[in-house]
Amino acid sequence: MRLSTVILPIHRWNDGQKLWQRAEELGFHAAYTYDHLSWRTFRDGPWFGAVPTLTAAATATQGMRLGTLVTSPNFRHPVTLAKELISLDDVSNGRITLGIGAGGTGFDATALGQDPWTPRERADRFGEFVSLLDKLLTEDGKDGVSYQGDHYSAHEVRNIPGCVQRPRLPFAVAATGPRGLKLAARHGQAWVTTGDPRLFESGTPEQSVRALRGQTEKLADACAAIGRDVSGLDRILLTGFTPDRGRPLESVDAFVDFAGRHQELGFTEIVIHWPIPDSDFAADESVFERIAQEAPAQLL
Repeated sequence: MRLSTVILPIHRWNDGQKLWQRAEELGFHAAYTYDHLSWRTFRDGPWFGAVPTLTAAATATQGMRLGTLVTSPNFRHPVTLAKELISLDDVSNGRITLGIGAGGTGFDATALGQDPWTPRERADRFGEFVSLLDKLLTEDGKDGVSYQGDHYSAHEVRNIPGCVQRPRLPFAVAATGPRGLKLAARHGQAWVTTGDPRLFESGTPEQSVRALRGQTEKLADACAAIGRDVSGLDRILLTGFTPDRGRPLESVDAFVDFAGRHQELGFTEIVIHWPIPDSDFAADESVFERIAQEAPAQLL
């Protein structure tokens, strides 16, 4: 099992770069950041752009993978995002993973002045968004990509020379519903979940494990429906949103127990938030570093 971290883009780069470099020193498989314009309790504080942050992180690190967790259609368009991604993949020498999801409501969901999308419209947009982005990043010939959909369009878009990673950089598709899981099966190199949000406030860890088992089974069904072996799809759990909350970060033993239970469900990567004092992600940084250094060897 791989261990990765999320570094929220709340630090000016003079301080932030030290965290990304320390993440690599600690041996994390990947370091991700959120792709939002603002988010929850951090809304009235510093918050920087994901792509510039990852570009800077790419120049400050050497081998650790980098990515978004996650990007959504809320304020992105596939055409402009594709150009930014191939540039970012180039700067990082092929170390970028695109975490991508349908996006939520509130916060920055209506930042461009649009009316709130219904769940159906959000799912419709997400399906079209992922499919077009896949096409834009894969087909980098001189004829360009043209497309006309219900929500997005492209006209003779050229993305030469394309991604460093071939045929394109990997997608980690965040999904729990049927339509999203089908997208993960068809377009994803990885699948991302945060668990069942209905259990966050009053559920138990045991209920969460059962819910996640159900999600992994539905993912396997979605893969089987198109003739894909689910074992070829990485499964990523972004922690901090299950009923356990911060308890797995209280000690190395607590984390190994938590990660082991989810490894048994087929998860191949666990992502933990870099500690932020006085927030939902508060944790003892010395314990966090011990987890990074000691836990992976216990989860082989």
